Amino acid sequence: MSMAVKDRLQNLLPAARQVADLSPAFTSRFIGRRHEISEVRRALPKTRLLTLTGAGGVGKTRLALHVSELVRPKYRDGVRLVELAMIEDEALLVPAVAAALGVRETGPDPVAVVVEHLTDKRMLLVLDNCEHLLDACADLVHQLLRGTTWLRILATSRQSLGVYGEQVLAVPSLRFPAPGDSTRDIARSDAVRLFEARAATIRPGFLIDGDNAPAVARLAQRLDGIPLAIELAAVRLRTTPVEDLVNELDECLERPAEVGPGTLPRHQTLRATMDWSYGLCSPGERRLWERLSMFAGGADLETAEAVCPGQGLAREDVLDLMAGLVDKSILSRPEPNGTGIRYSMLETIRAYGRERLPAEHEHGLRRRYIDHYNRLIGRLRVDRIAPDQVDSHLRLNREMANVRVALDLCFDDSGDAPIGLEIASALWGDWLVGGALSEGRHWLRRGLALVDGPSVARVMGLWANGLLALYQGDPVARPSIDECLALALRLGDEPTLASAIQMSGVGALTAGDAEGGLALMEEALARQRATGDVHAVGLTLYFSALFASALRPARAAAYGEELVRICEAHDAALYRAYALYAVGMARWEQGEWRQAEAKMREVAAYYGAVDDRWGLLQCLEVMAWTAGARGRHERAARLLGIAHHLWLTFGTSPSRLRIQARSHEECVERARRALGAKAYTAAYRDGTRLGVSRVVAYALEDEE
Repeated sequence: MSMAVKDRLQNLLPAARQVADLSPAFTSRFIGRRHEISEVRRALPKTRLLTLTGAGGVGKTRLALHVSELVRPKYRDGVRLVELAMIEDEALLVPAVAAALGVRETGPDPVAVVVEHLTDKRMLLVLDNCEHLLDACADLVHQLLRGTTWLRILATSRQSLGVYGEQVLAVPSLRFPAPGDSTRDIARSDAVRLFEARAATIRPGFLIDGDNAPAVARLAQRLDGIPLAIELAAVRLRTTPVEDLVNELDECLERPAEVGPGTLPRHQTLRATMDWSYGLCSPGERRLWERLSMFAGGADLETAEAVCPGQGLAREDVLDLMAGLVDKSILSRPEPNGTGIRYSMLETIRAYGRERLPAEHEHGLRRRYIDHYNRLIGRLRVDRIAPDQVDSHLRLNREMANVRVALDLCFDDSGDAPIGLEIASALWGDWLVGGALSEGRHWLRRGLALVDGPSVARVMGLWANGLLALYQGDPVARPSIDECLALALRLGDEPTLASAIQMSGVGALTAGDAEGGLALMEEALARQRATGDVHAVGLTLYFSALFASALRPARAAAYGEELVRICEAHDAALYRAYALYAVGMARWEQGEWRQAEAKMREVAAYYGAVDDRWGLLQCLEVMAWTAGARGRHERAARLLGIAHHLWLTFGTSPSRLRIQARSHEECVERARRALGAKAYTAAYRDGTRLGVSRVVAYALEDEE
């Protein structure tokens, strides 16, 4: 490998580490909760399911994250956080858990894949904000606990899950001063300590003293010690002395909050505080708060300026209004993280904004939101032969929570269902690279159920559903592919027909029909070349090279080499990596293991950069085979161990893939014979212990 190529690949590694990092993050100092921390730490070893319950804004999430960080060393396989606030459809719960675990499910039963992955894990799984998915969470937790031995689950929810064996701890508000407390006692109470810490960020040097202690104590009492309410109140110190702040709060709380009958007093207090914060916003800030609440995954300035203006809100005002919402702690204070500045809301604040969004503004906002994400996905889709594909894929990953909202909006309105199906189909590459096949098929099924009759949207929906079903080994793939071709023939649209013929060829190749499959691929290529669609030509070349490698390796290599040249002409580095993998597979089948190894070395970093663990797994398998062919049997055993760990995350094995099985078994047998059983097992185990973040670096190591 040339130094220039190696340097270029190494530059991609930070992106791989960033995507793979699933550990909880903490953005501000944790205050108080000594008793609750002790209770949670005492309960966790004694139960397999502990649920922290309490009102919104009471601090359940922060407590769970803080404790999980403290107990992390006790769990051999670590702590994994699943943030459910951004998941609005219960069908996406299992894919969300799988993604947080690093499980790239490929089978039709993703729950079984997740359970298999966790079978022997000593891990703490944190499920945050379960209340809106209560039944689905309860069912999944039941299956996880029944199918595993050592797994522990820490959940947060406004109500218990109701699963057998669940232990529930109610999270109270922070302790606040009692009437008549001394200044010293006031300053020691957790609610006042939180106010003091947050106030100091607004007014540096702010401290509780004899002059302000009574007013702060009164404020903490009026807010019932609710952390979110205290933080919202603290930001008012920028313009209002603490004594005046208490008077304002008294007036606000004396007015009834807009809540339903039977609401608990703490809910009323938080709602009244939210009403108060909303009332202190300017009209423009209120409109922006309402509209930004549409974004489940937060938004950057460019996105806010594209979607939120209109109906009384000017584009040029968005930046200043966002700054105002940051000052009032409605939006998180953004921090540059190497991927741009992004603004987000706590879920309680976001839900309040959604409630406040006027019905007469909602239709226009929905339209702008859907149109924005439709355009964005068209620009960033991973199957385009274009530069900056890694950045595009990573950006789209950051936007996935918002894309789900767009899909829900489309499928909630039959008039927008074709757009939703187009979006879901365009994301096929991202579903595949991210291993989220079940989620992709969930959206595709929703769209296909709503979009009847011959249309480009339905044909491409069937195309994507058929492809993902093939990867899952689902028999429904064949009917989807057949209907895709039949509808395309009825439509007579040339690009759509070429795609349908292409997918029929893929289906034939995966069934072992080399001549029939390649004939269909050649027909698709001829049609696509005639229209000059380089993206379509590239995709057909890739599928031809990949799926024909074991059947007709010479022709597969020729397809792959042609695709490499196209990618180099368009500076499409990521697409070129996929082309090189297909060429490498073909070269291995031709017995040219040196060329196969060179291709796989170059490809490994690109797969790591987009966290394509399925692709990385295939690459590592081939690198194990080539290491064995070089006589580097210890390296081969270690690579097989790494691959084994990844195979488990997919709930499958190389023996299930015809093109993998023979070479895999031969590699294992050669390594065992050369090293001896004991040395082979030791090297293999070393590989299984190598973390995913180190896999790419190991694969790129040069050997003599």
